Amino acid sequence: MQTALVTVGDELLAGDTVNTNASWLAEQLTGRGVAVERVTTVPDCVDDIAAVVGEYRDAYDAVIVTGGVGPTHDDVTMDGVAAAVGVEVTPHDEALASLTEHGGYAADDLTEGTTHLPAGARAIHNEVGVAPGCVIDSVYVFPGVPAEMRAMFASVADEFVGEEPHTAVVETPEPESRLLDRLAAVRERYDVAVGSYPGDGVRVKFTGTDEAAVEDAADWFRDRVEPAESGASAED
Repeated sequence: MQTALVTVGDELLAGDTVNTNASWLAEQLTGRGVAVERVTTVPDCVDDIAAVVGEYRDAYDAVIVTGGVGPTHDDVTMDGVAAAVGVEVTPHDEALASLTEHGGYAADDLTEGTTHLPAGARAIHNEVGVAPGCVIDSVYVFPGVPAEMRAMFASVADEFVGEEPHTAVVETPEPESRLLDRLAAVRERYDVAVGSYPGDGVRVKFTGTDEAAVEDAADWFRDRVEPAESGASAED
């Protein structure tokens, strides 16, 4: 399963807010064996959201969009997603019922930003906040508030399934530039993904769906590099 992540918000692009949603979702998806192929941040602009979501919807099995969901003037994500799939944003009975019958909100206190969704979407109840998320076609839309997004993802996590990944890590104090021959050799020898992350030394990560192949690749590489000192750790 291949996915793309789209995070929405002027505050992300300005550096006012750290984009923790993207890293958290990527970690969750990767842990479930789902490949994250793209992570893109767009402003609070309907046209930009529609363009990116439309492109990724055609290219990947699923698209997760976070941010820009709610009642304020810059919460335009639902409009952008609706435009991407060619529908209108309309009153949604399921979203309204969830808020009034289960959330305890009075209908008169709710705005279009919390009761309107793209036509034909499946509502995802917000267990932590107010504004609902939704699923339409292969596009999942969550609020940007981290606690709300995480709870909402948990409610649909079983819809994201891939082959269980296996990883192994080898750390070495050798500089990355001196490891090029052995990095090339291990990649040619074993059918696993190899990532090299320099810092105080180098951390080399081996990943694949075949546990034996991952361990064999790590063992082969470990035997050919200078070992890290006991208790030392090479950081990204």
